Amino acid sequence: MDFTFTEEQQAATEAAQAVFSGVAPDAVPSPALVPGAVAEDIDRPLWAGLASGDLLSLTLAPEHGGAGLDLVALCLVLRESAKVLARVPLLETCAVAMAVQRYGDQELAAELLPRIGRGDLVLTVGTNGRTGHDPAELAVTARPDGDVDEDGRSGSGSGSGRNNNAGTSWVLDGVQSAVPWAQAADWIAVPAHAGDGRAVLALIRRDDDGVTIAEQVSTNGELFGEVRLDAVRIESRRLIDATDAWEWLRSVLTTGTCALALGLGEAVLAMTSQYTGKREQFGFPVATFQAVAMQAADRYIDLRAMEVTLWQAAWRIAVGGAGALPPAGDVAVAKIWASDGVRRVVQTAQHLHGGFGADTDYPLHRFHAWAKQIELSLGPAAAHEEALGDLLAAHPLG
Repeated sequence: MDFTFTEEQQAATEAAQAVFSGVAPDAVPSPALVPGAVAEDIDRPLWAGLASGDLLSLTLAPEHGGAGLDLVALCLVLRESAKVLARVPLLETCAVAMAVQRYGDQELAAELLPRIGRGDLVLTVGTNGRTGHDPAELAVTARPDGDVDEDGRSGSGSGSGRNNNAGTSWVLDGVQSAVPWAQAADWIAVPAHAGDGRAVLALIRRDDDGVTIAEQVSTNGELFGEVRLDAVRIESRRLIDATDAWEWLRSVLTTGTCALALGLGEAVLAMTSQYTGKREQFGFPVATFQAVAMQAADRYIDLRAMEVTLWQAAWRIAVGGAGALPPAGDVAVAKIWASDGVRRVVQTAQHLHGGFGADTDYPLHRFHAWAKQIELSLGPAAAHEEALGDLLAAHPLG
């Protein structure tokens, strides 16, 4: 396999490094030192910097003011963002924008996408459902307005394809929990299920009637939100009912999260290398001790496995390349390595740093909190192994 990046992808990486070069991971209070959220808003100056560097429009088509690059380029930028713990919904905004561009109403796309690229709009998406244990699309119902069921509530319609129910408004009810930076977002993408069981994707505004957001705090101290929808009515163009839209968006979000795990892990391993190279015991740097070197080498192997499986998954999604397994198989493998790998990297770093690993004046504890949030977002590796097993059973190899 040839994972050589194109000139455009390399340029995106360099642009991201320039934008993130001035970001300090401890620029906001530590989650260990404040009782609630570490901040009330995203990093707006950084968001403006991403817009001015054309990084928010990276994956948008030229007609929408973008560079027309693919998911691989986005993952390269996300990788750099995680190295500095960038407090911006870069993944969520770009992923939803890509879904709108690919599946959404063309007029709505023309209205929203240029503004997203300029940094005028912030987007996020709910992926955790009501509790985080059930499929997110089952936590919200979507029904065409005007239909009534036996209980006197709006009933459900049917259809598939690109906004098949043109001219029909929709009613949404349900809850999405732990929505990243929901209070800061202008638009929130909400997966839902229609009456015939298909998954749809609704685009709601934070100020729509019937939308309430309760504060929640993530493991890494960021302000998340429980988004409650009570008979929220939206026009048909704001509901994407293409057959695979939600599954595609979920794969993009998952792969992007794997990129965040990789970038964070690389930053932590570099931090560990610097520390163990300077910290001396018995007159020698601890990095020269065999036990320390072997643990660091194991984590390096974890990162390389995380990297190769990430690019394989991103490439399959970007080009839709044929394979023995559907792209979901590559995404599952990437999740297995990222979920376990990022945990092992930060645990080893904590161990090799000794007491400094828990010192709140040292940045490692902050990376540990973010790594745990990423691990929780990806879910346990065992679940992904089970999903991969199901795919192998359904698509026998050879």
